[in-house]
Amino acid sequence: MATVIRKKVKDLLRQEPGIPVLAKGWVRTKRGNKNVSFIALNDGSTINNIQIVVDLASFDEALMKKITTGACIGVCGNLVESQGSGQAVEIQAQEITLYGEADPNTYPLQKKGHSMEFLRGIAHLRPRTNTFGAVLRIRHAMAFAIHKYFNDKGFVYLHTPLITASDCEGAGEMFQVTTLDLENLPKNENGCIDYSQDFFGKQTSLTVSGQLEGELGAMALGEIYTFGPTFRAENSNTPRHLAEFWMVEPEMAFYEIEDNMNLAEDFIKYLVKYALDNCADDIKFLNDMFDKELIERLESVIKTEFVRLPYTEGIKILEASGEKFEYPVSWGVDLQSEHERYLVEKHFKKPVIMTDYPKEIKAFYMKQNEDGKTVRGMDVLFPKIGEIIGGSERESSLEKLEARIDELGMSRKNLDWYIDTRRFGTAPHSGFGLGFERLLLFVTGMSNIRDVIPFPRTPKNAEF
Repeated sequence: MATVIRKKVKDLLRQEPGIPVLAKGWVRTKRGNKNVSFIALNDGSTINNIQIVVDLASFDEALMKKITTGACIGVCGNLVESQGSGQAVEIQAQEITLYGEADPNTYPLQKKGHSMEFLRGIAHLRPRTNTFGAVLRIRHAMAFAIHKYFNDKGFVYLHTPLITASDCEGAGEMFQVTTLDLENLPKNENGCIDYSQDFFGKQTSLTVSGQLEGELGAMALGEIYTFGPTFRAENSNTPRHLAEFWMVEPEMAFYEIEDNMNLAEDFIKYLVKYALDNCADDIKFLNDMFDKELIERLESVIKTEFVRLPYTEGIKILEASGEKFEYPVSWGVDLQSEHERYLVEKHFKKPVIMTDYPKEIKAFYMKQNEDGKTVRGMDVLFPKIGEIIGGSERESSLEKLEARIDELGMSRKNLDWYIDTRRFGTAPHSGFGLGFERLLLFVTGMSNIRDVIPFPRTPKNAEF
């Protein structure tokens, strides 16, 4: 046969029949009779397989025995119109190359149902399943869409540091970064660890957010976004928490709270629409297999105007609901997922942007309202998820910011670089953070956040 250039399965399935082709991939299934074998081949480019038709009389029996589920093969042959249902074309095999065997006695992904828990234990192999292939292709598409959205709007992509000496959220749940000998820690005269001998000369940690550094960029470049991994040493073994996850964080000069809310709504609608337009096959598969309402829910988000709801009004609705919540509701409490989902799923039946939270439950950097009790925070609440975006207008007043830092017992000295943006040419500015995995939970219909990231990092788990 003349040299034929390999094409991906995704492209072959759209190709007109009648030409020689070369396909490479992994065997999903093999069936047939004593005369002919039908091999379902997948290379990860699409949820769909291409069928390989093998005339057994033309191939070595020993070779065919080695072609089992999970094996990797290359197939040269003719692309022809399919005789069966389910696909328009198939390949009539003329040459088969076996690249790698997969012993059916030990290969764990045989053709049978596997629980999600089982697949989490073999995260290094689970991308080969239909489900995780679909999820990871959608994850790629959403990452690309994020960059496209902000690029098209003229935002600057700013790389904020992963190693930091500041705790953005004030929660203290951070992973320490050190090169000190843990068996022989240097101590100062007070008996405390002497971090001046550490690599950076001070105590440092993995970042919980790129926001504070993002604000520095916004106060020079106007509109920036950062998108990268963030880390929380929060001992939460739940379907909604990861120790390492990705955040999208835009920060914008001259945006007040209304501008911030408008951007957040437009942004998330854009992403959902992009997923529906560009991941149709994968989303349909997940809709049919996992969540029958997925497509309907995604379409409704695009068409719906989000509710703007002050925190105080939200509390009144929850108090009057007659629902028996696990966590009691009163003014001043931090809302739990059950409260957020009640408002979104039962009361309004649409996404909600909640605003004007009590300042005691929000971070130091949020702009204070005139009432002295609330801040210009905003959280976007989604069905099945609860909070998917958290943001605020940032405090632009030097005096108010410093007073709040003092009130919370935080160190001005450690935040001096941040305070400088209020000393020199302060301006109204806003921003928000979107938990990338939370978005993916919504777009894929998955119920556990560990199933929308390739290799989850959770308490007592750092495999692969």
